[in-house]
Amino acid sequence: MINQFRNLNPINLLLLFAYTFFMRMAIFADPPAQLNFEFLEPYTKFFIQIPVQNTFSPIANAFFAAIIIYVQAILFNRVVNNHGLLNKPGFLPALLYVTAAGLFMPFLVLSPTLICNFLLIWIMDKLLKVGKSPNALMIMFDIGMIIALGTLIYFPFIVMLVMIWFTLLLYRSFNGREWIAGLVGFLTIFFFVWVFYYWNDSLSMFYKIWLPLGNKFPSVFKINYNDYLVLVPVLVMMVLAMIQLRENFFRSFISTRKAFQMLFIMFLVAIVSVYTKPDFRLYHFLLCVPPGSVLLAYYFSNAKKRWFYESLFLILVFAIQYFLFV
Repeated sequence: MINQFRNLNPINLLLLFAYTFFMRMAIFADPPAQLNFEFLEPYTKFFIQIPVQNTFSPIANAFFAAIIIYVQAILFNRVVNNHGLLNKPGFLPALLYVTAAGLFMPFLVLSPTLICNFLLIWIMDKLLKVGKSPNALMIMFDIGMIIALGTLIYFPFIVMLVMIWFTLLLYRSFNGREWIAGLVGFLTIFFFVWVFYYWNDSLSMFYKIWLPLGNKFPSVFKINYNDYLVLVPVLVMMVLAMIQLRENFFRSFISTRKAFQMLFIMFLVAIVSVYTKPDFRLYHFLLCVPPGSVLLAYYFSNAKKRWFYESLFLILVFAIQYFLFV
């Protein structure tokens, strides 16, 4: 399986499509009685009304989620290959993206974070261009606007603003205009939101949008560890990827080193941003899938012992299926 996807063979597009639905067999075999899909925050619904809450049946919901994951995997694969993050171009990033996006049952249905991942992949592409651009002013402005759009869909996406400044710190010498361009882009979108609230005499509601930023990071989590045993093979792969990165770190291009540092921070930011959402949902961690999939793909693109990496991948796939069905 891994060897097949290491190459840019067009047949892999068909195999990936089949694999996407294979990883979602559990929800098609036993769909829930009802699935509600709301992909806009309450403060966005105040001025945008999209009646989709009960539009889809559970099967249709899972089907469209699978199609979205497939499309995102292709876009994600293109970004990774275009920026040369792996040894050679192939379909490994797409394969690992689909796999990571099937870890838990809440990942298999439509959710705000699933929609936001389109924006996150777009942001990844733009951030990876920062080091290659003579002027990052417009890139930062665009990223700020994209983050604002994501915040209208899912509030924790706002924490991705941190990635603007971390990326500039990593790639470029200090330029004050570049450092504020992203924030200006973000505020441009929310200025129009403010105007709408002002016209409707609802400024008090606008100010409440930002209250979650003052939340304290939860010190206690109620966790059923049996639900997360599927993460054990993922953690093993992540550790192996980190070891592989460490071994190749100084032999890699400087741009590649910086790219992986940036993606690792993005992975951590996606995890930490959960504190801004008091009604925590497991689907939040879909935001970790794009940066995390790059690290997983890096391990499999560099692994040497075929019997080991193929076996490890099969263990992960069977573990996912087992815990989804059980």
